[in-house]
Amino acid sequence: MTTPTPSSPASPLLRAEGLHVTYPGRRGEASARAVDGVDLDIRPGEIVALVGESGCGKTTLARSLLGLVSPTGGRVVFDGRPLDYTSRALKAYRRRVQLILQDPSGSLNPRHTVYDAVAEGLRIHGYGGDEQAAVAGALSRAGLRPPERFFLRYPHELSGGQRQRVVIAGALVLEPELLVADEPVASLDASVRGEILALLLRLRDELGLSALVVTHDLGLAWNIADRVAVMYLGRIVETGEVEQVLTAPRHPYTQALLSVLPEAPGDPIVLTGEPPDPSRIPSGCRFHARCQVLAGGEAERAGVASRCRTEDPGILDGGGEAQVACHYAATNSTSNPSELAR
Repeated sequence: MTTPTPSSPASPLLRAEGLHVTYPGRRGEASARAVDGVDLDIRPGEIVALVGESGCGKTTLARSLLGLVSPTGGRVVFDGRPLDYTSRALKAYRRRVQLILQDPSGSLNPRHTVYDAVAEGLRIHGYGGDEQAAVAGALSRAGLRPPERFFLRYPHELSGGQRQRVVIAGALVLEPELLVADEPVASLDASVRGEILALLLRLRDELGLSALVVTHDLGLAWNIADRVAVMYLGRIVETGEVEQVLTAPRHPYTQALLSVLPEAPGDPIVLTGEPPDPSRIPSGCRFHARCQVLAGGEAERAGVASRCRTEDPGILDGGGEAQVACHYAATNSTSNPSELAR
């Protein structure tokens, strides 16, 4: 089977359509809009990186795509069908879509052997085949060879990288079509991070897996993703092919995130203030209160400052083309991105 390339016209395997997730406020407070209108496609064989600072809503979005959180608006579509939230349908769905968490120590029961940890999903889903062969195959694909050496080991006997490979094997044993990886290497040493990222890429190439990788690390996105979606305050503000977005960022928020990478040219862009409360999202562009382009006067000179403060740029389409939710970027599409960040 040929794995579709990111640029192929394959229909999305997973799609978020106008997704909203709202949490009720306490004691009469306004509801918190954790996810505030998101369209996002993930095609077969594609790795999409969802990036943004802590609290932007990316983990809530990932949980809603997994069916762990029911949306308050919009819908999730998988393989052409809207997600059904009945227990039986979700069980079948989660066999095809698996979650990989950032902390392998917290994901593994310390009292379970590696064999039991990997076999757990098979037992939950009533696997009728050769369990031992399936577990051995998953461990081998995750890079733990020979797999039989690991069957009777416990998590505390493994390194951090080995524990993460066990978590990945536990996801692979069900032969899913999509992995959702939430900060999959955040808790690992730098020397092991590259190995796990290389493993995820190899699994994509060999098995045709799709993946959504949730991260705050744009360097990780550069190394693993085909496409990147940058999220701020519950909404995707810039998206496109990873090389295009990370070498020529158009949204001031993306520029600020990139500016603090060690290899970034020039001085880091220091954003003022903290991200707004999701229960009190500002009018206009939700980034305008912290925007260095607006604060520096460039938006005023371009004649869009008033729109930045009062007019919502809208929800980006979930497809693969480059898009940005920024009034200034829209009027300066030919500008040098490094100049926009000054």
